[in-house]
Amino acid sequence: MLNFRADFIRFAVAQKVLCFGEFQTKAGRLSPYFFNAGLFNDGASLLKLTQFYAQAITAADVPFDMLFGPAYKGIPLAAGTAIALAAQGRNVPYAYNRKEAKDHGEGGTIVGAKLAGRVLIIDDVISAGTSVRESIELIRAAGAQPCAVVIALDRMERGLSSLSAVQEVAQMYQIPVISIATLDDLLGFLHGEPQLQAHCVATQTYRNQYGVQYA
Repeated sequence: MLNFRADFIRFAVAQKVLCFGEFQTKAGRLSPYFFNAGLFNDGASLLKLTQFYAQAITAADVPFDMLFGPAYKGIPLAAGTAIALAAQGRNVPYAYNRKEAKDHGEGGTIVGAKLAGRVLIIDDVISAGTSVRESIELIRAAGAQPCAVVIALDRMERGLSSLSAVQEVAQMYQIPVISIATLDDLLGFLHGEPQLQAHCVATQTYRNQYGVQYA
């Protein structure tokens, strides 16, 4: 596991963004862990989070020209990741959408830089893939090319089919989905943390029951 993946999970646990217990998912499954990126809700945690996004993007080495953040959670993520990349020496434009079109001022649904070239979509997680689908439609309608999606955590579990939500998006749109960390990274982290090993068996059991194997 690349160091930033373990560091990200440690950070998410410390921020109580990643919690352990018994949580019901939208699919009705009882999950032994819960991840809520909305709890990265102050300046220091957002700064560190978007630095992890920048590290994941750099490690993936996917060619791109700009960032796009889907409303609403993706907006601060895209802006923060643009800042983190600039701090690394790469200055890229970013844009985001608003839920309702504006009929005055700059108008339209897109705010920020003009959508052009290869566009990297920044989001928190992929559940049903709705925000990714809407983002891809907006990007293509503008004549630009969606080139990848970057998320914080890949739960690696089956969606409505035998594939995970991440695999479904990658297959449907023929673009890579990059994650800062995955469920397998989480399991590796739990194995190495004595104070958290009590959650390891439940998480592995959940992985065995609902998980998808990646090539």
